Amino acid sequence: RNINRLQIDKQYLCRMVLVKYDKKSEYIDAHAQDHYELSKAAKTTEAAIKELKIANKFDGKFKSEIKAKQQQLEHEKFMTTLKKYEAEHGKAKHVKVEKPGEFKLAATFNGRKRIYYFATNNFLANENWLAPSYPKQYGGSGMSHMKRLILAEELGYNKAPVGVEMEVAVNWVGPDLLLFGSEEQKQKYALGIAKGDLVICLGYSEPNAGSDLASLQTTAVEEDDEYVINGNKIWTSYAHYADYCWLAARTDPNAPRKYDGISMFVVDMKTPGITIHPLINLMNRHSFNEVFFDNVRIPKENLVGKKNNGWYELMIALDSERSGIGYAATFQRILEELVEYAKERKCDKDPIIRQKLAEMAVEIEVSRMMCYRIAWMFSRDLHPSYESSMSMVFTSELLRRLADVGMDIAGPYGQLERDSKWAVLQGRIERLCLNCLSIGVGGGSNEIQRNIIAQRGLGLPRK
Repeated sequence: RNINRLQIDKQYLCRMVLVKYDKKSEYIDAHAQDHYELSKAAKTTEAAIKELKIANKFDGKFKSEIKAKQQQLEHEKFMTTLKKYEAEHGKAKHVKVEKPGEFKLAATFNGRKRIYYFATNNFLANENWLAPSYPKQYGGSGMSHMKRLILAEELGYNKAPVGVEMEVAVNWVGPDLLLFGSEEQKQKYALGIAKGDLVICLGYSEPNAGSDLASLQTTAVEEDDEYVINGNKIWTSYAHYADYCWLAARTDPNAPRKYDGISMFVVDMKTPGITIHPLINLMNRHSFNEVFFDNVRIPKENLVGKKNNGWYELMIALDSERSGIGYAATFQRILEELVEYAKERKCDKDPIIRQKLAEMAVEIEVSRMMCYRIAWMFSRDLHPSYESSMSMVFTSELLRRLADVGMDIAGPYGQLERDSKWAVLQGRIERLCLNCLSIGVGGGSNEIQRNIIAQRGLGLPRK
């Protein structure tokens, strides 16, 4: 009888403990939820973090939310730092260069004016912001890729005069050098790029090898301690300014597949045997060139990565080129200026104009989300492949649509160059319409990009 009594008491006590535990759990859940709701209503990120930490004390399931908010706070502080620098140092204005038909952006920082964007590049390099995601030992700041995206957006939105030639060197060539280059090459080239000391042009396309880039015919023949390069490249942007050329050349003409016999080199543009012929673009500027290599001798150590592994290295570089990180912010600034101009012209009430501007606003946000996805992939050490092609196709076609909308709003005035006192938005509409035609061709045509999306992204067959 006593044993049965003890068993009943034990069951009763267990039930009481469970009831109290359940009530305590309800109390904990209620208070955790209250503070979680307060974090969502908080006016600042710091206040939200404070509430989430209290909620996490009651229920430890909010660690991921706290980490996300802490990253957001870090990014907000970084943006505040950028805006402070922009307010204190950044001014950009147009100047005309003596050569007929050529314009360059000159930047004024701390009272110093230098042509070809050098002042901006020097300023960013001094802050370790020119190549921010490079490791510190190679001139970067070890910045996260999300911060790099923020920096690119701030620079683009505020029209910072960072030249295309530095974009080529920093974001297209530099990452390949860091991935495949020797330590000596990283110290010489990647560090020089990050300091703003080196301009690098791309030696990819040839007269008979554009979209079918693997058909390139420029050769690099190994002789003793050198490679002898013969051939020519076309559409080589800024070769007339460049210190070096990032060159794709055929090192094994007998390879079973045309992709297998290509290697990548860094070629000093002052090497004897290099001839540069200018090509004037649609905007009446000298940006493109045709470059001829006639028995150009370079040291063996200028080979980057493994011999005959160049196609893989080249594809990595092209994916970086196509990613378009930060472009959406530049488009956003153009759209805002178009909206203001529409208000000045009293056409902002026109339902067709309003619809077109609204469509552009939506598409720019889509473009921004694509850029964010790519930056996120980089931050996770993932390589964007078809994702970069998606971004390039959408961004290039968005730019053309944006140019069309700008011309619709501006009318005939949109065709005027910036020298004209009647030019709309300092001639940006005219330049946008001309410049957008080559976007979606360089770096691989949009038709090629759609093939990449279909095959790599959707898994569709080649035929």
